[in-house]
Amino acid sequence: MENMFHVYAIMSLNRNYIYVGFTNNLERRLLEHNNGYNKTTKPYRPFKLLFSEIHPTRIGAKKIEKYLKSGIGKEFLKSLINTID
Repeated sequence: MENMFHVYAIMSLNRNYIYVGFTNNLERRLLEHNNGYNKTTKPYRPFKLLFSEIHPTRIGAKKIEKYLKSGIGKEFLKSLINTID
């Protein structure tokens, strides 16, 4: 999906940590997080994808990212933890 943006949330498998971001290449970005290329998330590896959503515009993706980083967005993500395997 060229020129599409993925808003995503990943959860640490070892610690109580959720990271939210957006990218135009979700597969590459997840590898970067799990391989320790991101300074912010490196100490929390490994990660599992908790949430992702595709948006046609960068602006739309940024809005959802901002929402997920808010208090109510964080509560939504925490509610998803019990629904994944």
